[in-house]
Amino acid sequence: MEHAGLRAKDLDEDSSAWLRRLEASGGERQAAERELHARLVRIALAEVRRRSASTPVAGPELDDVAHQAAGDAMLAILAKLGDFRGESRFITWAYRFVILEVSSKLGRHYWRDPPVALDAGQWERLPDRLGIDPEQQAESAGILAEVRRVVEDDLTAHQRRVFVAIVVDGIPLNALAAELDLGRNAIYKVIFDARRKIRRALVANGYLEDDAGVTQR
Repeated sequence: MEHAGLRAKDLDEDSSAWLRRLEASGGERQAAERELHARLVRIALAEVRRRSASTPVAGPELDDVAHQAAGDAMLAILAKLGDFRGESRFITWAYRFVILEVSSKLGRHYWRDPPVALDAGQWERLPDRLGIDPEQQAESAGILAEVRRVVEDDLTAHQRRVFVAIVVDGIPLNALAAELDLGRNAIYKVIFDARRKIRRALVANGYLEDDAGVTQR
């Protein structure tokens, strides 16, 4: 392919070799695909195990997620070979696909059985996640109760769902965006509005200083 030949002039040797082999035909391409898929599986397995403590998925099902992620990443990579421009090494570029697939699939598992309410440990983490420093937390025992009140009473159902998923539970943004069929900017906007409501209430009740613009609607 002409575009591959043009790219090869500016690529590192390893990336050029990957493109050449994957854009070949017959046995050479098949061998390259088998090698790439095996690498993707290894990365996916390492990633799901790294995240195992924060996901309800376990055992053989976790391995299944890794293999599914590797397979879907492989299809996406082959479909987008023409998009590779060499900003990073090819294998690094490819690994991003499988990491994204792992995030998305684990996120979907989370949404099959999401927690109904925050537990005590999650509530205790909220001030830190909101950027409230330890000195401010120590100044008033009521700050946590006020944060909880705002999350439960003042946030809309949509804001609460997004806020808890991203800020409290650490669900990957890409996974949440895929689940809710929203763009990243829309997720950012929901989080911004939820944080602003919380900080506005904390300022109004004397728990935080009134930063410029924090009480503006």
